[in-house]
Amino acid sequence: MTTGGKTLNFNIGMLGHVDSGKTSLAKALSSISSTAAFDKNPQSKERGITLDLGFSSFQTEAPKHLNDKFDKIQYTLVDCPGHASLIKTIIGGAQIIDLMILVVDVMKGIQTQTAECLIIGEIICPKILVILNKIDLLPEGKRQTAIDKMSRKMLKTLERTKFKSSASVVAVAAHPGSEDDNIEPQGMEELVQVLQAQTYEPDRSCDGPFIFSVDHCFSIRGQGTVMTGTVLSGRVHVNDVVEIANLQITRKVKSIQMFRQSVTSLQQGDRGACCVTQFDPKSLERGIVCTPAVMTSYHAAIVEISKIPYYQGQVVSKCRYHVTVGHSTVMCKVTLFTADSDDKFDLQTTYRYKNELDTTATCKEFGLLEFEKPIICMEDNLLIGSKLDVDVNTNKCRLAFKARILKGIAEKDFSSSFLPKLLIYKNKEREGVVERMHDDYTVICKNLLKKESNMELFSQLKVQLSTGESGFIEGTFGQSGKTKIRIPDGLSPSTREQLGSKKKKNNSNQQQQQQQQTIKVLMNFRRYIYDPSKSIKQV
Repeated sequence: MTTGGKTLNFNIGMLGHVDSGKTSLAKALSSISSTAAFDKNPQSKERGITLDLGFSSFQTEAPKHLNDKFDKIQYTLVDCPGHASLIKTIIGGAQIIDLMILVVDVMKGIQTQTAECLIIGEIICPKILVILNKIDLLPEGKRQTAIDKMSRKMLKTLERTKFKSSASVVAVAAHPGSEDDNIEPQGMEELVQVLQAQTYEPDRSCDGPFIFSVDHCFSIRGQGTVMTGTVLSGRVHVNDVVEIANLQITRKVKSIQMFRQSVTSLQQGDRGACCVTQFDPKSLERGIVCTPAVMTSYHAAIVEISKIPYYQGQVVSKCRYHVTVGHSTVMCKVTLFTADSDDKFDLQTTYRYKNELDTTATCKEFGLLEFEKPIICMEDNLLIGSKLDVDVNTNKCRLAFKARILKGIAEKDFSSSFLPKLLIYKNKEREGVVERMHDDYTVICKNLLKKESNMELFSQLKVQLSTGESGFIEGTFGQSGKTKIRIPDGLSPSTREQLGSKKKKNNSNQQQQQQQQTIKVLMNFRRYIYDPSKSIKQV
């Protein structure tokens, strides 16, 4: 940010359940609003709830612990919608913030979306501040007692999170009285003081490519098209050429503003607006603007993945999930796998297929995400997987997993060009029964293979008899799917005796005798799930 003096832009996300008073709180704090702040959207006004991200800001003097580096702090407030159906927008807004304010209706406490917002905060945000709003609705004589009780309850809840030792709780009334009452908000001074104490210098750098997360796009007659958003990395100057990654077109930056102030550049962490010409705003609602050629459209990705503990279902291979990257949400199919050691991912390592994620896993868990539509992102980007098709009225967490991209797959034909290089195997087991002894070194087995099985795939594979002998498949026997098993060291005397004693019994002990004499044949092997030849291997 280059507006004269040393000013730190600090992004605060306002999250919470619908109608908890987030927008009223943002309005009470803010001195400058953007074009999309405070529910200016006509649909928001009609429905009386926030339907999109809103942005506003205010400035304070830098707190003592930062005043050796900065003169002022500009707090940018990201007002996220609270309705369950808008969770994709909430996730997108949360990924650009430095601190989360969790707004709680003091009369209702933790509600469904309060919990989901807390989970998002745990994944994305380093710090949290809990606001108990609407304290004016509490009976005056019992107000402080109720506030203290709810504060203890919130801190107790946070004990199970990473925020247990750093969270603060502040009680406010952002919009006391009725809609027409002109009553000053309560608790704002204390809130600002706590915010200043929680403010820190985020780890930011101007190095690296410019990446700008765009959340609104509109035209100004005679000026051009304005794209507002937050700088995720790098820096941009007036007259720089940038790429609108979603459309793969480039434009020159004509001018830059930060909350109505003209500036010459933006850098990582800044909230601002870039104006370009000859671009139709209707072609981009949300997306990425960046240094040309740094963002890639991925059709699939290899990710390091972990289950969100609060998700009550199982994260299962071959299932479909909504996955959110920045402001983009697409459907994807998940295939899970893991290594036997805690190694970084590479295509030379062999991996074991997993049916579901394990919250107690000691080794890293990986996933192949196959996107229904390509997404614009970069390696190392954070993703959140959800089950958004679950009924929003159920009191269940819909956030299923978090993941980080290790390798993006840009090839559209990745099924044939990339997947065969991915060495993921399934452990398979087959079991048969020795029907009879052919000679001292050979037995005839049934039920180990199907009649239609391709014997070329199984020939010479190792097997183990339940009596301890090791052997291998020599070939088929007859036309009914039976298998000839060769025992190189020969059958043990006890096995030969057992197989040789299979004679007809004419008493009631015949079935019991046959069960005692049954000798099983066990075969274990690996089948690589993306191997075009469907070959079988043993270790």
